[in-house]
Amino acid sequence: MDKELRVIVSGGGTGGHIFPAVSIANAVKVKRPDAKILFVGASDRMEMQRVPAAGYKIIGLPVKGFHRPLWSLKNIGVVIDFLRSKSMVRKTIRDFRPDVAVGVGGYASGATLDAASSMGIPCLIQEQNSYAGVTNKHLAHKVDRICVAYDGMERFFPADKIIKTGNPVRQSLLETKQTREEAVRQFGLDPTKKTILIVGGSLGARTVNESVMQHLDLVEESGVQFIWQTGKYYNASINERLKAHKPLPMLKVMDFISDMGAAYKAADLVISRAGASSISEFCLIGKPVILVPSPNVAEDHQTKNAMALVNKDAAIYVKDSDAPQTLLALAVKTVKDDVRLQQLAANIKKLGKANSADVIADEVIRLAESKGK
Repeated sequence: MDKELRVIVSGGGTGGHIFPAVSIANAVKVKRPDAKILFVGASDRMEMQRVPAAGYKIIGLPVKGFHRPLWSLKNIGVVIDFLRSKSMVRKTIRDFRPDVAVGVGGYASGATLDAASSMGIPCLIQEQNSYAGVTNKHLAHKVDRICVAYDGMERFFPADKIIKTGNPVRQSLLETKQTREEAVRQFGLDPTKKTILIVGGSLGARTVNESVMQHLDLVEESGVQFIWQTGKYYNASINERLKAHKPLPMLKVMDFISDMGAAYKAADLVISRAGASSISEFCLIGKPVILVPSPNVAEDHQTKNAMALVNKDAAIYVKDSDAPQTLLALAVKTVKDDVRLQQLAANIKKLGKANSADVIADEVIRLAESKGK
């Protein structure tokens, strides 16, 4: 392809959508350094900060998710915002003149690829979960390629459009050169002690946080140390509550961990939600994990993600409603069982799919080159 490659990438809302989108963009740039890449996101979501931090320009749309129940009068405004967003995307497409559009899920992805497909732009979507999201199901018959991470996705999408690519992950996780000892020391902890990493996703998780707060005596007495990402939303209240307890030097509390490569390297065991991107990361690095799926997601897709691993003895599952009572004690018991940790690590490693971003980037470039043929 002689002319400059121009790509629109859309989606976001959570790190689970943003990190794969940036990974795909980075892979395209490696293959085609001439590529011009423009992101389109939701104006009030975290992609408006994370995407520019990764070095890409982003345009924000006023698009929002539907309220429950669907007949709520509030959804009149949601529909109006969606139509406004489509109009904005159409203008963006006319100005930017993309060769291809990529959607990774999230509110903005629906408006962007809906408009792009109707304007004759080749489109690709990437579905991270084992249960397809509403936006991607809606777009399935309008797009040219559908990249998936799980088997059996024909129940959601046309089989002839599906390519199993796996989920792109943050390259920094795979490229860290630190030893475990160096990583543990980076967090101010003791390399001779077992370490549990607790993450509730990029926005935090109330149930996971309460599972710690209700068992601070166990934290103190366990002989184990913890790296705890609370999420920005919960951090201030948690630190205020911790002031009422005596100091816990074995508990490193952070609102957000920017160097997840070091955090994963330091951890002997991870407690996590079951977002698709996180699961893909655990598979690639072979990290033992206890999954606590969020019940507050469409079609309970995190539980389906988790069970795809649990059924292969590649992860441990704790139901969200059970977590405050059982999670921390189970984690402490598991991290002290070296045989169990080795089993989990070996089994989850078998499920990793490397080079996902490269494979998707190849499809993006192929689609772009097909334009005008």
